Amino acid sequence: MPPPVFRFAPSPNGFLHLGHAFSALMNFESARRGQGRFLLRIEDIDAARCRPEFEAAIYQDLAWLGLSWETPVRRQSEHLADYRAALDRLAALGLLYPSFESRAEIAALVNAREMDGGWPRDPDGAPLYPGTAKSLAATERERRLRSGAPFALRLDMEAARRLAGDLTWIERGSGPDGETGEILARPEAWGDVILARKDIPTSYHLSVVIDDALQGVTEVTRGQDLFRSTAVHRLLQEILDLPQPVYRHHDLIRDAEGKKLSKSSRAIGLRELRSGGMTTAELRSLVGLP
Repeated sequence: MPPPVFRFAPSPNGFLHLGHAFSALMNFESARRGQGRFLLRIEDIDAARCRPEFEAAIYQDLAWLGLSWETPVRRQSEHLADYRAALDRLAALGLLYPSFESRAEIAALVNAREMDGGWPRDPDGAPLYPGTAKSLAATERERRLRSGAPFALRLDMEAARRLAGDLTWIERGSGPDGETGEILARPEAWGDVILARKDIPTSYHLSVVIDDALQGVTEVTRGQDLFRSTAVHRLLQEILDLPQPVYRHHDLIRDAEGKKLSKSSRAIGLRELRSGGMTTAELRSLVGLP
């Protein structure tokens, strides 16, 4: 039986914080206990936000934590053809369509619909796509694409669900409400998700399933904030004939106000803790690891 394969996949759009350290350590130590492999992946598709200094800091922080990983490291920006091939397969199945509304236009559509009695939202609280791009005539789509108009490539969720049928995943951790074991996937809760944009050639949903499959990842260990997203990942795995890893979603490290740590909220970075004299043993204690 081949060894289990774990991965840690940060984005170099900011410095790592305690939440990243917790997830990275969990993956590394799970791989070590199971005599498996530990991979590092750099999710650097968003060129506008990802910077070389953040990527360099990732390597430094993980080395300080005592982690080692296989090389070469997979950098998503070097594998755009893999994501393009997946999009081509989905398009050939008739499951993709471009939408052309701006964020402001989508917000106005949502506001109008909410005034008429509410509008559904996804598990993260964002409103589902309210536009009508799916029903645009093919000639009008082609005209807009040829004009160079910005667009987002969306998954036709209704058609995808019909094609994939019922889906489940194996959860060895737990969801936010304690869900564990065999979980029924409900990707329709996310609506017609974006899989790529004109300026960004893939999305997290698409690239994560492609990367995990190509790297042979068998165990996905990540925070509970991604538990509901697993439904979309299972849908894409099924449609694209990709292997299904086992999932383990862990508790989040939160701040004093109970909010999850994030780069956008300027959570204290590992580099700041390290420069302040914190030891790795103290950090492990801080996040509740032995």
